[in-house]
Amino acid sequence: MASASNPPVLSFPRQTFAKLSPAPFLHAHLKPTTKGAPISRPNGRAPNSFRTATAHTSSLSHASGSAVVRTGDTACVCGVRGEILLARDVPGQRFEGGNGLRGPTTGADEIAELGLVVPNIELSTGCSPAHIPGQPPSTLAQSLSQRILKLLQSSKLIDPADLRIWHDPRAILQAMDTEDGDEDAQPEVKAFWVLYIDILFISLDGNPFDVAWAAVLASLSDTHLPRAHWDIDNEMVVCSPSKDFAHKLRLDGFPLPASFAVFSTGRGASKEAWVLADPDDFEEGLCTEEISLVVDCSGKETRILRIEKSGGGAVGIEEIRALVALAEGRWQEWKDIIHKASSSL
Repeated sequence: MASASNPPVLSFPRQTFAKLSPAPFLHAHLKPTTKGAPISRPNGRAPNSFRTATAHTSSLSHASGSAVVRTGDTACVCGVRGEILLARDVPGQRFEGGNGLRGPTTGADEIAELGLVVPNIELSTGCSPAHIPGQPPSTLAQSLSQRILKLLQSSKLIDPADLRIWHDPRAILQAMDTEDGDEDAQPEVKAFWVLYIDILFISLDGNPFDVAWAAVLASLSDTHLPRAHWDIDNEMVVCSPSKDFAHKLRLDGFPLPASFAVFSTGRGASKEAWVLADPDDFEEGLCTEEISLVVDCSGKETRILRIEKSGGGAVGIEEIRALVALAEGRWQEWKDIIHKASSSL
């Protein structure tokens, strides 16, 4: 008599379950059924752990400063180009005696008002299925560019004095060893350096802001601007081609971000929530709340430069305090990575 065979067990690989039921799939990892089992996200990380980051500077030979930064499967390349803006071409400014700028725009507001820093993020590179080549700039790309710009301005990272190109008639008279000319002439700002920061994403697997900003910071740390002076005869700025006379861009502080996402299930008393550090693309699509902290620990005390929170109320004041501690640890990791990349040249 033939024995009845057991029906085959129907099984699917992990990737299939993740596509069929993504939310239950993530929930099953964050709330394991085995008592005492460690919580592990689908990517193998703990909820409060970040992806391993790498950075390489001076990757582009034609840029004033550049870097390639990667965390997990999210990677981008950033290049800084320095171009010259003549002071006489600045609209709405007051001029006295020649073409030098002596208007009210000075100090920290100078960079914002004159537009001396211009970041741009390009996602239409095929970095993910949602961003195919040839498409116009997406909403995400525009919002990321705006966030980068606002942080550059609010953090006062760049000293405006490093972007001014001066003309001092008295120094020229002293160099020529002559007394002819106007001894009362004052130094004038004849032009400015405008920094165009282009960020090109090679691959995108979640949390683009942290990677983009780290690439910007690494590129600015690597930026050297040529020595420039005002040519009186030709009324133009002349730059020295020698790299020996180029000056390194000074950065005031070292702000770095740490982003988190909140995955929640249920409602009311049965609601559960998990805060996930450095979310990947799969987790971002399932999380309804996002928190981004920008901290600077380069001084004696930690400075919180920016807090962005959207999408829900699962994270309160106490939870944010705990996230600040995680952001401080991430800041130290990023600082060591960027400094190591810069010192290896």
